[in-house]
Amino acid sequence: MSNAPTTVQLATLLASASLALSSLVACGPSDAGPARRTIREVHAAEVKRMLREDVARHLEGVARAAERLAPGFTAELPDEATRERQIRYALRKLREPPRGVRQLIASPMTFLAALEPDGKVFARDVTPDPMKGLQLGALFPSVRTALTEGRPAFVLGEFPRTATGDPSPSIVFAAPSRASDDGRIVGGAALGIPLWRLEQRISRQLQLDHASEQGVVLWSYVYRGDDLISQQAAHPDLDTIAPDAQTRRAGLARSPGGFTLEREQYGRWYAFGVLPIPMLGEDVGVVIVRSDPL
Repeated sequence: MSNAPTTVQLATLLASASLALSSLVACGPSDAGPARRTIREVHAAEVKRMLREDVARHLEGVARAAERLAPGFTAELPDEATRERQIRYALRKLREPPRGVRQLIASPMTFLAALEPDGKVFARDVTPDPMKGLQLGALFPSVRTALTEGRPAFVLGEFPRTATGDPSPSIVFAAPSRASDDGRIVGGAALGIPLWRLEQRISRQLQLDHASEQGVVLWSYVYRGDDLISQQAAHPDLDTIAPDAQTRRAGLARSPGGFTLEREQYGRWYAFGVLPIPMLGEDVGVVIVRSDPL
């Protein structure tokens, strides 16, 4: 039985995340006190809202994509090669203006795929296709939920090395495609957002929202278990003072809703806010980094 969240469960999880992100506990000295306070009072709420909106947007987007793909699964065509070619073309167009799915045009996702009813990838939006034939339903419960229960779903999981290069923790959203005549599930759509792309999205949006604050360093990491994920830190040595897994777990043991700390490097103080994101899974969250002007 899939453990992908229902609509009611998603609302509960988002509410829990809201409480967690708004209850960060400060600990340690106060050299970066104003930056830590800004993380607690401003940035935590911004990240919470961003994740809530992104999840809702991609659930809607994948559902619209699946609906648009449905005729391609049922049309009478001369052969399956023609069907694959047409569906691959449709997948590309779903991500492009002006006729694409609005929720997917400016998305951090790295793939959009059409699914067979058994959860196998029928085609991706690129050629050559590294995912064709991949049993996505065996890797991500969200795909099984979409194709067996007939509703959009999402889950955080991991691709094997052979599918996308290095093993890649990714959030996979999926939705069913239904035949227009009898409503039966004839396939589906899935999209994936790697955690490193989620980190990019959070960092860039925070920087954009606070571009008027001259001299402020703003960055984020996404953590999962022992891993601290960032495509490129604000500066290379920042990784060396970011809270590691032991520090994160010790802090969250004292304050399950999140906490802040500060560290000095090269004469500049940095504030870190560790925010668990339970809707993405156990031991998954965001680390917000802020340093006010010298």
